[in-house]
Amino acid sequence: MASFAAAQHLLPASTFRSSPLLPNRPSISALSYKPLSFSSSTAVVFLGFGQAGVAIEFKDRGLFVQTAAVRHLMGSLTRAEGLRFAVVVARFNEVVTRLLLEGALETFKRYSVKEEDIDVVWVPGSFEVGVVAERLGKSKKYQAILCIGAVIRGDTSHYDAVANSAASGVLSASLNSGVPCIFGVLTCEDMDQALNRAGGKSGNKGAEAALTAIEMASLFEHHLIQ
Repeated sequence: MASFAAAQHLLPASTFRSSPLLPNRPSISALSYKPLSFSSSTAVVFLGFGQAGVAIEFKDRGLFVQTAAVRHLMGSLTRAEGLRFAVVVARFNEVVTRLLLEGALETFKRYSVKEEDIDVVWVPGSFEVGVVAERLGKSKKYQAILCIGAVIRGDTSHYDAVANSAASGVLSASLNSGVPCIFGVLTCEDMDQALNRAGGKSGNKGAEAALTAIEMASLFEHHLIQ
């Protein structure tokens, strides 16, 4: 009612009655209204009937009435019980990937994922991670697949080919299987960078990827079930 009162105060009643453009337009009391907002200091009320109407802007925030709440769907880190995960780990640069795996497994345990609900699959290198992740996803045994690897730049362009293929392979695995496949493959300039991201001063990216896996698995399981 505050919005109607403000509209009647700001605009003469004749504005809402018949006009050359809108003949026999009903009075303001018969109009529908819908509050809208475009900034923190401005409110807009749409007055109209059918497909016709007029938008009125009010500077007073107190006149704004919120519309129905939008649903926000999110995965939960506290609802991991019963979820199953597979971890695909590249053996190449194992000094790094084993540390990433340890960080991931510790994180799963911390968030109540049981050991019997985790399968670890080793593959030769990061290039092979994607195809195995897709096969595991299509088995429908797991709610998420965590993909771990480490690609370190060398003297040739081999690094670029493997890094790009690993990323596209994990993405394709997700899209083709319908199961979240989480990219936990490090792409670093040298070994120091990789070790810093495998439990060093930059944290453990395996642990971070495990958190992403839990959240995505929860999102799919509790909100996006087909």
